[in-house]
Amino acid sequence: MSEQHGLRKYSFATAVSAVDEQKKLEHQIELATRAAALVRDESTGQRFRSFAEELKRKLGRMMRRGTVRARAYELWEQAGRPADRELEFWLEAERQIEDEREERKGSDASSKR
Repeated sequence: MSEQHGLRKYSFATAVSAVDEQKKLEHQIELATRAAALVRDESTGQRFRSFAEELKRKLGRMMRRGTVRARAYELWEQAGRPADRELEFWLEAERQIEDEREERKGSDASSKR
């Protein structure tokens, strides 16, 4: 098996695992939210709501990692697939995505005025 084929197989397995984890987190968020609405005890309901918020943050981090991973891969391919520069491409992908996020926040804030 070629190294490139092995990398593709690993990437596919990683992507499938990430999708499974995403679905699991979304299901847990739904269950915690439903449980918070159903319990009568306010402190228990608050704990369920807090748990759901924690899971939402975890899901957001996971989604951002997937976005960064895809962008870093694009940058690596555009640069001719050089060896031993993974960190450089990862950091550049993070920077680009953060810049785009800040631009969206700025345009959202200005459109609300």
